[in-house]
Amino acid sequence: MNELQKEVDALVKDFGGYWKPFEMLAALLEELGEFSDELLKFERVKGEGNIEKLEEELGDVLFALMCIANYYDLNVEEAARKSILKYRERDRERWK
Repeated sequence: MNELQKEVDALVKDFGGYWKPFEMLAALLEELGEFSDELLKFERVKGEGNIEKLEEELGDVLFALMCIANYYDLNVEEAARKSILKYRERDRERWK
């Protein structure tokens, strides 16, 4: 588990432990919706978005993902590295 995941784990345990998997999924979807709303503000009307709020919502999405990862004992950093390798190979020609 990487350092960020350890911090999330300690905080969640201080609060009483992890929610059930589908409760955490619901929280992730809620946070993703809030992130989407902030992103749309940037794209619909230039100058309406707030970069600090967008960053906050991104952090909330990442926090929710790390909770799920910790529950299943998954390493977020390792998962991301595997995805980078997958995209590097699979989509090599797509971006040219």
